[in-house]
Amino acid sequence: MVSKVSIIIPFYNCEYVDQAINSALGQTHPNIEVIVVDDGSSRYQDRITPFKDRITYLYKQNGGTATAVNWGIDASTGDYFAWLSSDDLLLPDKISLQMEDMLKHGADLSFTDFDVIDENNHIVYESISLKFLNDEDIYEEIFNRNPINGSTVIMKKSLIREVGFFDPKYKFTHDYDMWLRLITRNYRLHYFNKVLTRFRTHPNSGTNNNQRKMKEEIANLRAYYKRFKR
Repeated sequence: MVSKVSIIIPFYNCEYVDQAINSALGQTHPNIEVIVVDDGSSRYQDRITPFKDRITYLYKQNGGTATAVNWGIDASTGDYFAWLSSDDLLLPDKISLQMEDMLKHGADLSFTDFDVIDENNHIVYESISLKFLNDEDIYEEIFNRNPINGSTVIMKKSLIREVGFFDPKYKFTHDYDMWLRLITRNYRLHYFNKVLTRFRTHPNSGTNNNQRKMKEEIANLRAYYKRFKR
């Protein structure tokens, strides 16, 4: 039986959300569900309306991306979940190819290469991720920087029961906290060297507008988790 993958899209006032949903629904993997979690948006909900008969739509008061992803995970029915930011895109074979590779390598979490696109979906940088020859290299690198783009990840849902949900106190680096939490508990993180996601850069993105706060959180996380490094 083909494993079910839940694609979770946290949404907050993002004008690209319809493109994200469309890319999730267009997956070739035969067993998916798409869950959009509206984190108290006041704009662009109309772009979700045409898809509501094919997705699960959840609304909550604004609490940040981590809380929205957690709501989606909690509501999901898949054995695995993928997190797709509402301004990013998945290529059609993303889930099917990545799941095949993930199962082949016995990974608990898988992440991939990605392209960077602009507001008009033009590729501005190709194949931009760090490349890893083996999983041990991920362990060595992750204590220096976050090498994992969240929109490229597929993760076993069972890990949430074992290590907990994404921590909302890290407003900009809850993903990095999760990867460090997993790797310091000896779960297997695996890199699949294939471009399967398109990450959007634009003036309104959180990544562009919160660099100082992100750096502060990253420094705090490194200081905390390095004590657990083998």
